[in-house]
Amino acid sequence: MTVTFRPATRDEVADVVALLQDDRLGATREGLDLADYQTAFDSMTDEAANHLIVGVRDIRIIATYQITFISGLSLRAARRAQIESVRVASDLRGQGIGQQMIADAIARAKTAGCSLIQLTMNKSRTDSARFYEGLGFTPSHIGYKRNLI
Repeated sequence: MTVTFRPATRDEVADVVALLQDDRLGATREGLDLADYQTAFDSMTDEAANHLIVGVRDIRIIATYQITFISGLSLRAARRAQIESVRVASDLRGQGIGQQMIADAIARAKTAGCSLIQLTMNKSRTDSARFYEGLGFTPSHIGYKRNLI
């Protein structure tokens, strides 16, 4: 199944939010009011290194991820890519779309001059952990989060 990956448009925010909600964790933490999501999308597009990507087959948005390019001093001033909000439509999982999506993210990271690609995921996503490890990602760090609201 061939999927085209490209930057999302503001008109596609509702489709992306639907993908974020199409998940056992997302169903409990994502909202229904699109105004906040559209404001966030506008902020993302104002940041040159922050991109929302959608995967499209025919005319349907079937996958999404966010990629942010981060310059830093550690690791000999390595530029890195951070991937977040990785989703594939639940009715299409297990068909290789996720592999295509990560390949797209890696290609974008290399084009942006990154020498490292990283991601975080919820510890309860054991299937996702197997997926990422199968693609060569290693669980090399422990991540922490703290709510500020």
